[in-house]
Amino acid sequence: MNASNDNTAANGLGGWWADPPRSGMQRLINPIVYRHLRVFGVIHMAGGSVAAGAGLICLAYRAYGWAAFFLALGAANLAGGYWYLTIDRTTSAPT
Repeated sequence: MNASNDNTAANGLGGWWADPPRSGMQRLINPIVYRHLRVFGVIHMAGGSVAAGAGLICLAYRAYGWAAFFLALGAANLAGGYWYLTIDRTTSAPT
């Protein structure tokens, strides 16, 4: 019952966050998201496109404050999605 556990990922939050191993800015990405980067990248790109579309609609109705909000939100989501897809492309490249 009290046998030693060789699971290195079970070392609390720090151990969980470090699995899978990654370096630099990639450590900011949640491990669950990091395991499925392509899916989350495409979701971010789609959400950013919808938010940018909402911003353009707000611009058409001269709601400039809401337009700025939705365009900034769309730009952030598009940038995040592009970043995820770039990381996925570089890590899954055949060597």
